[in-house]
Amino acid sequence: MKLYMFDDSRLGVAAEDGTLVDITATVPADVPALDRMTALIEAWDDVRDQVAAAASAGGGAAFEDVTLRAPQPRPHNLVAAPVNYHAHQGEMGGENGVYKGMVIPTIEEAKGFFKSISSIVGPDGRIELPLAGRRFDHEAEVAVIIGRTARRVAEEDALSYVFGYAPVMDITLRGPEDRSFRKSMDTFTPLGPCIVTADEVADPTDIDFRLTVGEEERQASNTSYLIYGVARLIAEYSAVTTLHPGDVIATGTPEGVGPITDGDVVTLEIAGMDPLVMNVVDVSA
Repeated sequence: MKLYMFDDSRLGVAAEDGTLVDITATVPADVPALDRMTALIEAWDDVRDQVAAAASAGGGAAFEDVTLRAPQPRPHNLVAAPVNYHAHQGEMGGENGVYKGMVIPTIEEAKGFFKSISSIVGPDGRIELPLAGRRFDHEAEVAVIIGRTARRVAEEDALSYVFGYAPVMDITLRGPEDRSFRKSMDTFTPLGPCIVTADEVADPTDIDFRLTVGEEERQASNTSYLIYGVARLIAEYSAVTTLHPGDVIATGTPEGVGPITDGDVVTLEIAGMDPLVMNVVDVSA
């Protein structure tokens, strides 16, 4: 199933008739609006059949009549995997790379980093570039949404902790500042527009995705090229921090990262998911 948040942070499911059915009533009324997706994920075993029935029944709103938000606006943790594709590691330190001549740490060395939750933005928003005269890059990634509490999970069991997958961009300021600072600015984690439940992703090690800026294809890859696959990432991160239902893991970006500037339209397409389309705006003035 494809799950959404829309309008005033209501929950929705894509129906078989092409409409968006409101399923907000599947979570308690006193749950804060921004925590509704987390509550839905926590209750999933109890409400799955109800949500599936709503998707079959249809009769919801037309997608063009609603405003889609980030499907998970407030996870407990937003963890990201650095240099998780060999080709990306090579391009960053290569002849034409941003960090030419520098030794780029491997994922085995760098492991991961945390991003600010407030950097999450949905398809209703925009990518805002806050500093004049600086380079900002796009990074296309597949996000993993955790489905149940994970602590010291074995790699062979890790996929059973996955609730779903979603498109995510890791927008990055290039420069000497700390990695988390450069990647945690407002609007630097575009997410959505949907979460696709794990049962609809046949093989998380074989997901095609591509990113375009305008009509130009910048990135195109497949999760088969991940150095640490989804299961390994969950095992690594849950070994040192508890992952909670609704937490987001950005799995890393392939080669082809490049600059974005005011007026650009950045589109991330992932097989089996709705495209994530973001406008870029310079707000440094």
